[in-house]
Amino acid sequence: MCLGIPAKIVKIDERQIADIEIGGIVRKASLQLVPEAKVGDYVIAHAGFAIQILDVKEAQETLKLLEAFSEIPE
Repeated sequence: MCLGIPAKIVKIDERQIADIEIGGIVRKASLQLVPEAKVGDYVIAHAGFAIQILDVKEAQETLKLLEAFSEIPE
């Protein structure tokens, strides 16, 4: 199953590669599909690409749901 998850942009370099923060872990993602994104924005990250900009409220609600799912016993 493929899953895009919300991530916060913390840095953007000159090649439009962003450092995105997901649950305290920083990863790289291309901003080619959302060139208007800026530091502080939340994006949906999938397979090394930011594919959509999210508003802060929507991103935080989704992160809370993902965190709740991780606490469900198997």
